[in-house]
Amino acid sequence: MHITGQWSAASGDLLFAANRRDPAIFDLYRQPIDGGPAEMIWQHDQVGYLFYASWSPDNQRVAFVREAKSAEHDLFELDLSNGQVRQLNPPDKAAEYYGIAYAKDGNHLFVNTDLDSDFLHLTRLDLRSGDWETLVAPNADIEQFAYSADGRYLAYVTNREGDSYLELLDLATSVARPAPEPFTRPGVIGAYQDQMVFSADSQRLAFSYSSATRTSDIYIWNLDLNDDALVRKTDSSHGGIPVSEFVNPSLIHYPTFDDLQIPAFYYRPDQANDEELMPAILYVHGGPESQFQPNFNFQVQFFVQHGYAVMAPNVRGSAGYGNTYMNLDNVEKRMDSVADLASAARWLAKQPGIDPKRLVVYGGSYGGFMVLSALATYPDLFAAGVNIVGISNFVTSLENTSAYRRVHRESEYGSLANDREFLHSVSPLNHVDKISAPLMVIHGANDPRVPLSEAQQMVSALEERQVPVRFLVFNDEGHGVIKLKNKLVLYPAVIEFLNEVLAV
Repeated sequence: MHITGQWSAASGDLLFAANRRDPAIFDLYRQPIDGGPAEMIWQHDQVGYLFYASWSPDNQRVAFVREAKSAEHDLFELDLSNGQVRQLNPPDKAAEYYGIAYAKDGNHLFVNTDLDSDFLHLTRLDLRSGDWETLVAPNADIEQFAYSADGRYLAYVTNREGDSYLELLDLATSVARPAPEPFTRPGVIGAYQDQMVFSADSQRLAFSYSSATRTSDIYIWNLDLNDDALVRKTDSSHGGIPVSEFVNPSLIHYPTFDDLQIPAFYYRPDQANDEELMPAILYVHGGPESQFQPNFNFQVQFFVQHGYAVMAPNVRGSAGYGNTYMNLDNVEKRMDSVADLASAARWLAKQPGIDPKRLVVYGGSYGGFMVLSALATYPDLFAAGVNIVGISNFVTSLENTSAYRRVHRESEYGSLANDREFLHSVSPLNHVDKISAPLMVIHGANDPRVPLSEAQQMVSALEERQVPVRFLVFNDEGHGVIKLKNKLVLYPAVIEFLNEVLAV
């Protein structure tokens, strides 16, 4: 596995991390842009991903983040002149570090972190004194930021209940201003982090933007106050489908078993009417530390166009709502998030026009575990399920997953050494006798994260009990279905399966 870092315009070298030497360990490399051999610049001796590798202005130092556990990161700086590495973050405080950039003076590091906070916020670390200064701290997560080459600006995106809000901080005046809005919210800036970039003269900012009804396009923000404007520079295809055919979701909140309010996005087909009851899909994101956001989701729109209402909850454990919320499902609290899913089903069943007897639970990866667990724990709520590359047994999944992922995931799920009995107790495979709803299982034969055996053992157990199950394996896919030719097979097959078992 390779994790790309920063490219240096000065030296023409690209930083990256890779587990070439040991499948469980990532080392740091420098790749000359002329195609010469990569040079290992730091040999790592612990388990953990290495992210955000960044050059100092003089190319003599490299800052990077180690993510050994899902919510506990470390921040380091490597001195290339002597090979010495020093830890920059307080070692006694658990925190996450999502994005770093050297200041133009080389003596400071901009860091997006939740250090001493429930939310990710922008800070400036003095590399000489070790002092941390808070620059921007909204009562929400900052998803990403970019630093201009002239040292004047920090552009940053705040995640407010899934929507993206872009602002520009003038470091000279400490004044921030929002981006102009020629596009319609809700929407998401960048599908992933680090998808904003300043022009070389620091006068423009480029980024991608997607809404629930528009695919991703590139926008340019002219930062001159006399010509403060956003211009869309691309016009991505919608496959010949009019944008008006797509459905915008409603942001709702529903109560769960302990009165916590769970956020969710609810898509209701435009052609729906309250007299004719329709089936509905609970769409569960993976991660588990991920978040469903209102960008363009072709799967959801596909289901809606086929007459299904869709509800996408961000149950406890989801990112984007602060650390407290994200940690509510850790280890022994695992089943609380499944209970949130059950509460979502009950809310959905009460909505006008929804058939409570035709509720489907659909999810991939960790979301696949949620599907299986929901069917086993709350069998009376669901009429069918669709599990894509999902975990059926936490013990076998952790035993068979790639070595570099095991420790990382154990911090979230529980460890094989200390929590084996608990992991057995929450594994859907060990409660398969309670599953009665028809299930479709989809997997990639080359999945390095959730091995194919996770699907095979669940399918075999259901077949032994004569539970209706449809198994679809793609021999040329890994963790998910990526190739267009396979998507053209998969999604019509899902609709065919659901229409059949729900008698649509």
